[in-house]
Amino acid sequence: MQPLFPYPLPTVVPMLDGVSGFPVRRIFCVGRNYAEHAREMGASDQAQGLEPPFFFTKPADALVAGGGELSVAYPPRTANLHHEIEMVVALGAGGANLTVDAAKSLILGYGVGLDLTRRDLQARAKEKGHPWDMSKGFDQSAVCGPLATVAEVGHPAAGTIALLVNGEIRQDGDLAEMMWKVPQIVAELSALVRLAAGDLIYTGTPAGVGPLQRGDRLEGTVAGLPPLRARIV
Repeated sequence: MQPLFPYPLPTVVPMLDGVSGFPVRRIFCVGRNYAEHAREMGASDQAQGLEPPFFFTKPADALVAGGGELSVAYPPRTANLHHEIEMVVALGAGGANLTVDAAKSLILGYGVGLDLTRRDLQARAKEKGHPWDMSKGFDQSAVCGPLATVAEVGHPAAGTIALLVNGEIRQDGDLAEMMWKVPQIVAELSALVRLAAGDLIYTGTPAGVGPLQRGDRLEGTVAGLPPLRARIV
């Protein structure tokens, strides 16, 4: 069948080696995976940890990825753009209905990412019982630095996850505070959809989310991983 127009170019995240690229298939995000962040978003203590993790998605072409300082456009239709620093999991293989052990074996590597949110649009959607798509899946709403392989960094499970905005700490947590650990997240997600090589999973954000302005410079770090640097333009 002859296409009517050229196929879209794939979104690719550079690897730490500076040579290889990770072609992105889908982007999944875990909501409220750190207890303090869940509380700041209005969840009750009683509800925490009792339910499976919940997921939302972002389009692959919403991703801004690379090394150096990335330029990220401030989106339209919002006056309250929020930052959420996260560790990103990159899958090198796939499957469905996986055990926790099998899920861990799918992981190719890890990176530092930002889940950007139009918080005012999200709040209005919640009030009306509407989907979150336009508050979470807009253009350039996902940011990712270079990916490091498991061979290079192992499986990070503890250590600092932090975000600086204009040199000041906004978010400062520890990977050990995740309520659902990475292999559990991958296994649970595989029970909902068939995972495949090229999938990225954003694993949740610690407390301290807040607004960004045009011109802000961001530096995101996760212990042992290459840092993420970005500027809101």
